[in-house]
Amino acid sequence: MNWLKQIAALTSFNVRTLGQRVGSSASAIFGIAGVVGVLIGVLSIAEGFRRAMTVSGKADTALVMRSGSDTEMSSILDGDEARVVADVEGIARTNGVSLASSELFVIINLPKRSTGTDANVPLRGVAPAAFDVRGDIEVVDGRLFDWGKNEVVAGIGAKNEFAGLELGSSIPVGREKWTVVGIFRANGGIAESEIWTDAGVLQPAYRRGNTVQAVYVRLESADRFQEFKDRLTTDPRLNVMVVRQTEYYAEQSTAITGLITTVGTLVASLMGVGAVFGALNTMYSAVSSRTREIATLRALGFGSSAIVASVLLEALLLAVVGGFLGAGLAYAAFDGFRTATMNWQSFSQVTFAFDVTPALLGQGIFYAVVIGLIGGLFPAIRAARLPISAALRES
Repeated sequence: MNWLKQIAALTSFNVRTLGQRVGSSASAIFGIAGVVGVLIGVLSIAEGFRRAMTVSGKADTALVMRSGSDTEMSSILDGDEARVVADVEGIARTNGVSLASSELFVIINLPKRSTGTDANVPLRGVAPAAFDVRGDIEVVDGRLFDWGKNEVVAGIGAKNEFAGLELGSSIPVGREKWTVVGIFRANGGIAESEIWTDAGVLQPAYRRGNTVQAVYVRLESADRFQEFKDRLTTDPRLNVMVVRQTEYYAEQSTAITGLITTVGTLVASLMGVGAVFGALNTMYSAVSSRTREIATLRALGFGSSAIVASVLLEALLLAVVGGFLGAGLAYAAFDGFRTATMNWQSFSQVTFAFDVTPALLGQGIFYAVVIGLIGGLFPAIRAARLPISAALRES
């Protein structure tokens, strides 16, 4: 109990004298805040990209592609194969119609609003069942395209990121101009990065004949996936692979989220080293300026361990303040900020919003605490080891 009282008294004294060291203390706080802000900001990019991919997937939705394909871009199925897939038992039906959408996936070039440079924008040809298969597509402005016409609807993310997707404008598709008649949302998922149209109109525009690249199906239940997969992969008329939509999008997000996380952690680690030295300098200065005070306290009976604990607590206080400051700034600056990046699996742009999650905020503050502990440990030990007689003689 006496030891705890000593720590409380010393810590209280340290805090009251922070105003005398406002320059060095502020330097440590803002240094740590900068590290935490950068760490959270970079990792929120990966988190936002991951969220855009994962919210798009549903456990009861499956994707059928040519066997050996790693993306829709490398897959091709003819019309007869697509019909066989749509007729397989286990697919949900509405009014007797199979919830299966045979789809094309092509790339068109549109300029970015921010830079004016051309970017690869995904254009998806869908079947009428596509909207029931996805289940989260909502036209929020304009209308749905008319089937059989050269019309498109654009995802809200694509519309905000790329020029030429306003209602009533025209975009180049093949050798013609197609009209943008609607804007849709998809719960923040990857579909918001895409432009949709009628697959039957897109096929001749790109000379695809009666072929598609993938079939999206809504199953009667998620539990029927394995049965559905077995029926297709053992059918001698087909040469296909079947994956859950959740697994497909999770796999597509792995490469870029891994890269961003690695780079972000490396940058934050290098900055963290600088912040540690800043904290060391601050705490060494604090100890040096109070040499006689610390010696007097030890002469009065305050233990070395209590002095170590009080210096560490002061360093932690500065670190926590910096951590919360950096976390708050990161949340204000990055959360919800929209951008686009290349999806290297499909070589097309994906629009998404930075996502500063509570877990990232906690991770940033924990990193600040680690910096504070390292930055305060050695000055604390030095304070505890100061010779009392020599320290008392210092002017």
